[in-house]
Amino acid sequence: MPITIPITTSIFDIFKIGPGPSSSHTIGPMKAAGAFLEKLSRLPEDQRRRIHTIDVFLYGSLSATGRGHGTHKAIVAGLLGWSPETCDADRLLRLLEVEGDQYDIHAGQSAVTVRADNIHFAGDAENLRYRNTLRFIAQGDGQTIVSGEYYSIGGGFIREKGEREKPAPVLPHPFCSMSRLRRISAEQNLPLHEILLQNEEVLCGRSRLAIEDSLDTILDTMQQAVKNGLATDGLLPGPIRLPRKAAVLYQHALTAVNSEDRFLAILNSYALAAAEENGAGRKVVTAPTSGSAGIIPAIVSLLVNHFHMDRRTLRQGFVAAAAIGLIARHNASIAGAEVGCQGEVGVASAMAAAFLAHANGTSLQQVENAAEIALEHHLGLTCDPVDGYVQIPCIERNAMGAVSAYNGYLLASIGEPLRQKISFDQVVEAMRITGAEMSSKYKETAEGGLAVCYVHC
Repeated sequence: MPITIPITTSIFDIFKIGPGPSSSHTIGPMKAAGAFLEKLSRLPEDQRRRIHTIDVFLYGSLSATGRGHGTHKAIVAGLLGWSPETCDADRLLRLLEVEGDQYDIHAGQSAVTVRADNIHFAGDAENLRYRNTLRFIAQGDGQTIVSGEYYSIGGGFIREKGEREKPAPVLPHPFCSMSRLRRISAEQNLPLHEILLQNEEVLCGRSRLAIEDSLDTILDTMQQAVKNGLATDGLLPGPIRLPRKAAVLYQHALTAVNSEDRFLAILNSYALAAAEENGAGRKVVTAPTSGSAGIIPAIVSLLVNHFHMDRRTLRQGFVAAAAIGLIARHNASIAGAEVGCQGEVGVASAMAAAFLAHANGTSLQQVENAAEIALEHHLGLTCDPVDGYVQIPCIERNAMGAVSAYNGYLLASIGEPLRQKISFDQVVEAMRITGAEMSSKYKETAEGGLAVCYVHC
């Protein structure tokens, strides 16, 4: 059945600043640990003093690939009170690096020591509500003082067991699908970005100027990730010992004689640069996830550096991209643990294609067509990270996704828009069905595909 509940998710929930390498395995668990810390701080002091241990149990793909994604480090960081937006990514990487490292977790006047052996990679459990499940248990004198169960549902979003749904705000332009957005645009003669921005003013309770400032911060952070990646060489962390490619490819592009090769090499290098920063655990923007955090930054850098697009137009394209991500998340998923990499790289490619189309002044129908084309050709894409690290095949997939986004924009912008037979809503539904039928081996567990076929050299 089609979902008819309006989307009430903010643009800034889709685009979050935080450390890599995974929004579901790093940002989400850090936020869950922070939420549990807050729960501890609300306990009466006499109960906090009774707590001797805090244990964390990770299930599903958090257990299967959490070590490679740094989930244990993120949990410690969250319990220390760090937040994804402001934490020092280099300090985060150093947590639990040395055997015997321990950290005092403070809740009020009490302190509890947490070590690596307090974080349990517990495998699968029966009747999990969601594959990325975390359970926190604070004990004292052999009794549970307080516990919490959280779900990392992709893109850095979390839910708590028993959490009550917040009352839905009354939006000026409620929508749940692309077809509804088209209707609103036609009936009220509003461009796509204006519909989203008017809703955002209600959702976040901020002025248009404040929203635009936040959009600029996101855009600047994306460009900085690309710049940092292009300026860095060497090996990425982890047992794969994967060498960075972005800087070398970019230098090759600058000297390429063939202009077509130069264009593609530059676009690829931008995507690789941000994706490599994510793979190294450094600051990126979920777009819509950390695993796909190189695709939209590549398009942004291309439009800024080579098309010299002004900031106002970039914001408008960015908001159009957000609309695509919101619809995909609302009606299917953006989580690799739920639908595979089609929900991460596929949706990011669709968002980037819409960004390009809207920023270049095409019609709303062509924006939709661009997104549909890009997502359609990622249907069935598995999430099979080698050794559980967001490196192989994840980094190169960002480059492929960026190129697909540009191609989707080209295909949609040439010819008659109504010739496209498949709608974006239909391809999102196809992604949902495909994800539901996909084996769990291909959903971020590193139990299938390249993850089991790759042999270390």
